[in-house]
Amino acid sequence: MSPFTSKGQEFDCTVTVNIDQLEGSSFNYLENLKPTLENYINEYQWTEQDFAEEERIDCQIQVAINSGTSDYTFSAEVVFQVQRPIYNTTAKTTTVLLSDNAWQFSYPEGKSLIHDELQFDALTGFIDFYCYTMLGYDFDTFSEHGGDPYFGKAQNILNLAESTSAIGWTRSTNNRRNRNTMITDLVSSNYRPLRTAYYRYHRLGLDQFVTDPEIAREEILSALKTIQETKRRSTSNFLFDIFFDAKAREIAAVFDEAETDVRLEAYDVLQDTDKGHLSEYESLQN
Repeated sequence: MSPFTSKGQEFDCTVTVNIDQLEGSSFNYLENLKPTLENYINEYQWTEQDFAEEERIDCQIQVAINSGTSDYTFSAEVVFQVQRPIYNTTAKTTTVLLSDNAWQFSYPEGKSLIHDELQFDALTGFIDFYCYTMLGYDFDTFSEHGGDPYFGKAQNILNLAESTSAIGWTRSTNNRRNRNTMITDLVSSNYRPLRTAYYRYHRLGLDQFVTDPEIAREEILSALKTIQETKRRSTSNFLFDIFFDAKAREIAAVFDEAETDVRLEAYDVLQDTDKGHLSEYESLQN
C-alpha cells in the first residue's frame, strides 16, 4: 500500500458511466470518466478521521449521460447509494439513496480533476457536494448529529455554486426535490430530530439487533415515532422520503417477526408517516 492510501481514505466507491444515449465516436473518451471519478473519490482524504480499510464507506454511483455538445458540455442523471455494515453481522444496510437528474458539467478530453473548495467547478463541485452529503449521512448513523461538519461543507459548496450560473443549484419552485432544498433542510434545526432518529435507528437499533432484537425493535420504533412527529411539523417531505426510500423494505423485515402488538403499532406509525411505501408494510397487519 502506498503512503498516500495508508492514511486511510473514507470511500470505497464504485462508479458506472452509461453513455449509450450519446451518438458518435467523439465521445468514446468518456469511458475514462469511470476510473477518473473513482480515483478522485477514493484517493482523496475527505475528513480528518483515520479510516481502517474495512471501515471505508461502501458507495455506488451510477451516472447516465443523456446528452453532449461539441464543446464537451454534458447533461447527466446520477444515483448515489451508500451502505454501512451492521454490527455483529456480515450484512450491510443502505444508509441513503440519492438521485439527481440535473447535473450539467464540462469534461473535455484529458481534463484533470482537482479538489478545490475555494473555486467552484461544475464537475468536481457536484461530486464534492455529494461526497460530503454521503459522509454526513454516514456519520449521523454512528453518533448523534455526527454529520454536522460534512453537511456544513456541502452547504459551503452550494453557496459557491449559487454565485455562478451553474445549473441545478438554486432552490426551484417547480421541483422542490433538489440539492439546494436537501442541504438547506439537513442543516436546519427543524430537521435535527429526524437526524437524531437516524442515529437511533442505526446505532441503537440495527447494530444491536442480533444481540437483543426486542430492544432493537423498541429503539427503531422510537426512531419512527420521532420521524412521525417531526414530519407533522415540517413543510417539506423531501428528507423523509429520502429516509423511507432507503429503509422501507428493511423496516418491514425488522418488524415482520415482532410480537403482534409491536408489529401493529409499527404499522400504525408507518401508514401515517410513509404512505408511499404502504405495499411494503401490508404484511405487518397480519
